[in-house]
Amino acid sequence: MLIGLLTAVAASICYGTGSVLQAVGSRKSARREAAAGLTTQHGGPSLSSTAKAAMTWEFIVGTVLDFVGFGLGALAARMLPLFLSQTVISANLVITAVLSVRLLGIRLTRAEWTSIGVVCSALVLLATAAGPEGSGHTPIATHWWLLAVSLLLMVGGTVVVRLLGARAAILAGLLSGLGFGALGVGVRVLNGIDPFDLGALLADPALYAILVAGVGGMYLHTVALQIGSVNGATAALVVGETVLPGMIGVLWLGDASRPGFAWLAVVGFVLAVAGAVAVAWFGAPESEPAPGADEAPRERELARIG
Repeated sequence: MLIGLLTAVAASICYGTGSVLQAVGSRKSARREAAAGLTTQHGGPSLSSTAKAAMTWEFIVGTVLDFVGFGLGALAARMLPLFLSQTVISANLVITAVLSVRLLGIRLTRAEWTSIGVVCSALVLLATAAGPEGSGHTPIATHWWLLAVSLLLMVGGTVVVRLLGARAAILAGLLSGLGFGALGVGVRVLNGIDPFDLGALLADPALYAILVAGVGGMYLHTVALQIGSVNGATAALVVGETVLPGMIGVLWLGDASRPGFAWLAVVGFVLAVAGAVAVAWFGAPESEPAPGADEAPRERELARIG
């Protein structure tokens, strides 16, 4: 349990740091494209903008951290109940919020700091209440369903997000979270891992669900960072990657709390999700400074970063 928790915490740190670095790269690219008038007719970032964002050094380093976080998160998903591993990993919101103060010039309100405190407290409750993880053995038909749902969410979600344009930041964050949640479920049920069997691994639809959900989730998260609040987008991602996987883990994969601690697990889980939603609710849109505010210091800081 302890090794699994430490692994999940390390994954959270990687994801949180990577999100802020990706946001820095995404914003630089989005500003350049907007200045050149290269946005979609709905006001969202163009495919060119998203591609160029992925070529900035900040985004590249952030992506490397995401891959490291993915590996650590996958290991944690095999060692802990999904309601615990996914929630601890989603605490990267705290890392994202704190680092965004320095790298994006964002000021967190008292309500946001309070919400972050609620998330941290909820993680302690969850860690206290968590019991053994389930086996993860499921019928192959379930793996096919996971692949079908992942394709529907990522492909259909991308179309809807592009149609909504600048209004789709929270939706893009939520869909990316659902993608990462599907990835966590896929890692848990994946065949051919223990013991290792390459043939069984390549024949498992869950492997391709992981690839679809991971790539789609990464793309939608990039779009969300370009067009909306980094904390708001990340909070929506947190909801998507914790609620559904946590329920699936308990209802279908055999995850459980310690005997007599089910109520504490429920309270911790609800508080963690509520705290993440509160960060999105109280977070001010970063693209809309207060009237009369001096933007020069922030622009100089962003120029120094870039």
